[in-house]
Amino acid sequence: MLVLASASPRRKELLSLLVKEFEVLPADIDETPMYQENAEDYVVRMAIEKASAAALKYRQQAGFDMSAIFIASDTSVVIDGRILGKPASLEDSLSMLRLLSGRSHKVITSLCFSNLQHEHIATKLVVSDVLFREISNVEIEQYWKTGEPQDKAGSYAVQGLGAIFVRSISGSYSAVVGLPLYETAQLLAQFGIHSLEEMSHE
Repeated sequence: MLVLASASPRRKELLSLLVKEFEVLPADIDETPMYQENAEDYVVRMAIEKASAAALKYRQQAGFDMSAIFIASDTSVVIDGRILGKPASLEDSLSMLRLLSGRSHKVITSLCFSNLQHEHIATKLVVSDVLFREISNVEIEQYWKTGEPQDKAGSYAVQGLGAIFVRSISGSYSAVVGLPLYETAQLLAQFGIHSLEEMSHE
C-alpha cells in the first residue's frame, strides 16, 4: 500500500501517472522554518515530518497495512536566500511577485519515502531554476483575482496561468509543479515498485 502524505491535487495527479493505486492521507505539521535554517535543509525536514505525521495518523486507522510506504514532498520558492511561502493576502502576493519579477529564482523540491516504522527513510532533493519576465502590478492584481496564487508557494502556479510569467525553466518541470517524476520513480524502484513494469501486468 502506498500512501501520499499530501492534500495537493497536483501531487496526486502526478503520482497517478506512475502508480494506479494509492491512498491520500495528508497530515498537518508546523511549517515554520527554524532560525537560520537553509532552504535545502528546510524542505527535506518538511518532507520527512509530513511522512512521519501521515504514518502516525495511518496507524490510528483500523486494519492498517504494516507494509505501507509513505510518500511526502515539499516545495519552496527561494530567492536571495529567502523562502517564499504561500501568500496570505494580495499584499503578500504583490511583495513576492515583485521580488520574482524579471529575475531568476530557485524552486527546491524534496521527496521522502518511508516505511510505517519510519526506520527505512529515503530522501531526494531537486533544485530547478526559473526565470520570470517583468510583471506589472496590474498583472499581479488581476492574477490574484483568479484565486490561483493563493495556496501556492511563491504565489504562482507554473502549471496554470502563472506560466505566462515564466521565460524559462532549467531543471525538472514536474518538481516545480510539486512532485519530481524521475526521482519519484527512482525511489519507488528502491521500494520494489517499478512503474512501467507494473503497468505491463494490467
